[in-house]
Amino acid sequence: MTKARIACLLSGNGTTMSALLFHSRLPDCPYEIVLVASNAPDAPGLKIAAAEGIPTFAHDHRGMDRREHEKIMHCALRDSGAEYLALCGYMRILNEEFVAGWEGRMVNIHPSLLPKYKGLDTHQRAIDAGDASGGCSVHVVTSELDGGPVLGQVPVAILPDDTADSLARRVILAEYQLYPRMVAEYVGRQYRADWLLERARELALALPEAEERESHGAPGWRCGGKSGKYFAHFNGRHHGSEHIALLVKTSGPDELAGLVETAPETYYKPAYYGASGWIGIILNQANVDWDNVGEWLRRSWRMVAPKRLTKLHDAADQF
Repeated sequence: MTKARIACLLSGNGTTMSALLFHSRLPDCPYEIVLVASNAPDAPGLKIAAAEGIPTFAHDHRGMDRREHEKIMHCALRDSGAEYLALCGYMRILNEEFVAGWEGRMVNIHPSLLPKYKGLDTHQRAIDAGDASGGCSVHVVTSELDGGPVLGQVPVAILPDDTADSLARRVILAEYQLYPRMVAEYVGRQYRADWLLERARELALALPEAEERESHGAPGWRCGGKSGKYFAHFNGRHHGSEHIALLVKTSGPDELAGLVETAPETYYKPAYYGASGWIGIILNQANVDWDNVGEWLRRSWRMVAPKRLTKLHDAADQF
């Protein structure tokens, strides 16, 4: 299994990073840690990573412009080949430009049940509010502080004599359980047939008069009503294929052969359908170009759609 490549950013002890790291060593974990980076060269978390054979990088932020420091960190992260970024106690607020560069690919764990208590002092705020539970949340990082989509949460009971410190000691134990699981689910979704089907379905059904119909035991999409023709099929590894793929129409065998030869990491000739000029777009891999998938769907749709639909579609494309 191809593993997603994750970099971690930390400023301190690296306990949540360690939870991610040791989880990555378990069988069937869908990710690997390729870099641990810090704004604090003496952060203990760097030593833990180095002891486990993980490359590290550190650059002190003190005395530096925030954006200049972030450019240095960003270059190190990119050079590591990381596809995702996990914040593990990184005590720096990231600017919007940095966040945008990792849109949809940066996650964080926060010590509250979001959307409650964004920011700092979360445990004391939960106690002062008389809440029955504190807890932690894993979320996708956006430009809004602690405001991205929540991937998962664990509540932790607040005891009558709890202080912020005593509650924090139990919440961190929940974090060690939650963070690796949510990260694994989030980065592993790109290899799951159910998630890939939903992405393909959303794009296919956005086309005019597209409808989903099962074809040869698998989802397919056609247009033009009862007599309409199929413009795409979903291959969830049926017929013994190694790929999870979207099958779309090409102009014919010559174009199909050329694409497979020049970009075998993206395209392949599917069994049964390939003889008729259908090509498979491989979906179960990192960094799928979904814009390209959408373009192929529109092109394939045009090949089979009734003229009354293609005329309207062509006219709309001119504006």
